[in-house]
Amino acid sequence: MESRNTNASSLLRGLDWPTVIIYVLLVLCGVVSIYAASYDFDNASMFSFDEFSGKQLRWVGLAFLAGAMIMLIDFRVYEAYAYPIYGVVILLLIVTIFIAPDIKGSRSWLVLGPMSLQPAEFGKFATALALAKLFSSYNFSLNASASNYLKALLIIFLPIFLILAQKETGSALAYLALFFVLYREGMSGLVLTAALATVVFFVTTIKYTETLVLGIPSGEVAVFVMIEAGLVAMLAIYCKLQTVARNVLVWFTATGILAWLLAVCGVVIPGLVFFLTVIGAAIGYILFQALRIPQREIFVTAGAAVLSICFLFSVNKVFNDVLQPHQQQRIKVSLGIEEDLRGAGYNVNQSKIAIGSGGTFGKGFLNGTQTKLKYVPEQHTDFIFCTIGEEEGFLGSAVVLLLFLALILRIISIAERQPTTFGRVYAYCVASYLIFHIAINIGMVIGLCPVIGIPLPFFSYGGSSLWGFTFLLFILLRIDAANTLSIDRQRRLFQDCRVGCA
Repeated sequence: MESRNTNASSLLRGLDWPTVIIYVLLVLCGVVSIYAASYDFDNASMFSFDEFSGKQLRWVGLAFLAGAMIMLIDFRVYEAYAYPIYGVVILLLIVTIFIAPDIKGSRSWLVLGPMSLQPAEFGKFATALALAKLFSSYNFSLNASASNYLKALLIIFLPIFLILAQKETGSALAYLALFFVLYREGMSGLVLTAALATVVFFVTTIKYTETLVLGIPSGEVAVFVMIEAGLVAMLAIYCKLQTVARNVLVWFTATGILAWLLAVCGVVIPGLVFFLTVIGAAIGYILFQALRIPQREIFVTAGAAVLSICFLFSVNKVFNDVLQPHQQQRIKVSLGIEEDLRGAGYNVNQSKIAIGSGGTFGKGFLNGTQTKLKYVPEQHTDFIFCTIGEEEGFLGSAVVLLLFLALILRIISIAERQPTTFGRVYAYCVASYLIFHIAINIGMVIGLCPVIGIPLPFFSYGGSSLWGFTFLLFILLRIDAANTLSIDRQRRLFQDCRVGCA
């Protein structure tokens, strides 16, 4: 009994209390925000289980209990059983596809009597554990072989495909945040640059289609110019071939001036043929240089240009034939192509009105008009932040964002002090999930991102999201507490040894 009490007191001593305090503050602020968002004039009790706030308090109590139980489990269990936990969650995601009821077009919720759970939320901590386990394997290095990349990508994309099969796009996209972890562990920055370029090319191609330049949409012309600029930049920075980069730049500039002069003179130039010829000639010149200067980076640069052109040609096909009509409409509204204030743009428009009406100091707790009169749909779940903006204003919103920032910075600090690869990788997984959710949810609420159903951690109503992030965070705290105690013991032993030797 005494030993158990000693272990418990040691665990409390090793616990990162600033993180716990921030977590509790965020969760309690979330309950208050849910109460404000769903306030019922006829039933004003925050603690009534008939209200969303009362139900959320029940989830909060169970989350606190789950966090305590996680802290009592030996930290080595999470590493030893990382793959079995991942396997169980994958099986649960597969089962969900077939037995989950259709709720708003999605089959992602398991109904268990009076409550519903979303396995995709629990897949986050399981995937983080599996990825951390992979990186902590003996002599594992991400860049050592292509098979190591394949293993990491398999762990990340398997739950993504299963969740997409449930028609839950938002939850599936959240797993892409783990690419930041791969970057931290050695993945080339070219991958993140390629991802950013993909988004920019997609948005530019879709948004600017009205005006024609050289017979093709101005968006496609802009993408071709960006491909040319990227080609020159990669030659100069990535390949370190300044002379070749200068020659390609002169070629692009000269052909561009020639095309402009011909257009001024009334000579019609087929834009598509022009750009393909100009870029194709540049790629041919680059490959010819590769014969003289054998260098892998040259082939990567040429391949990137070819893939960029292929992606450009696929954008309209993907947008029109792969995306669902409601997804197309949301993207069009987010990009300002269409307004649709009574349809796909209604939620975001009402949310922006609510946040804007809050001003600097807000209208006061329970005094929001947009939220109280239910103008904002889903205001207690995905659009919970608009309640904060309306009632607490800019200052209240800033305080919430600062709390999230403090939590993320604290987690990154925990990650960097981990003595094991498993602890470090897992911590960065937690930070990546949080950054993605916060950025996309708030971007969604203020109209910067399409509405894809991403909850705000610890604030949005629902037990699955709260439990999922609680599991993520407290597993990290348990690992960190054990490592902190181990380091403290080693330090004391070293000091005792020095005293003894003296």
